[in-house]
Amino acid sequence: QVQLVESGGGLVQAGGSLRLSCAYSGTSSRSAMGWFRQAPGKGREFVAVISWNGRDNDYAESVWRRFTISRDNSQKTVTLQMNSLKPEDTAVYYCAAEIAYWRGRFSSDMANKAAWGQGTQVTVSQ
Repeated sequence: QVQLVESGGGLVQAGGSLRLSCAYSGTSSRSAMGWFRQAPGKGREFVAVISWNGRDNDYAESVWRRFTISRDNSQKTVTLQMNSLKPEDTAVYYCAAEIAYWRGRFSSDMANKAAWGQGTQVTVSQ
């Protein structure tokens, strides 16, 4: 049974940074991991994904060069470093496992069988 626990959300001013972490267990050995977010009144959207071995990743264009995804398989954690935050980054951020991503560009169908965490709130003020 996959379990995902996110942490690190909070309130930050525009231009600031936050670091989200996701502790995972019960995933398959080749599980790609990712971060998604859902803003009020909007659907859940892709943010970043990382392959099972950490060698490949992809980002949404809106977070390119501001966010960095990484993973430590020995600690079973996935991290999203968020810099230069903007008010439009305000959302609930979800960690996801069992994404069918290997390399190159992410497509939404890769997350059709994903497992999801409970989410952590990120609020960016003006």
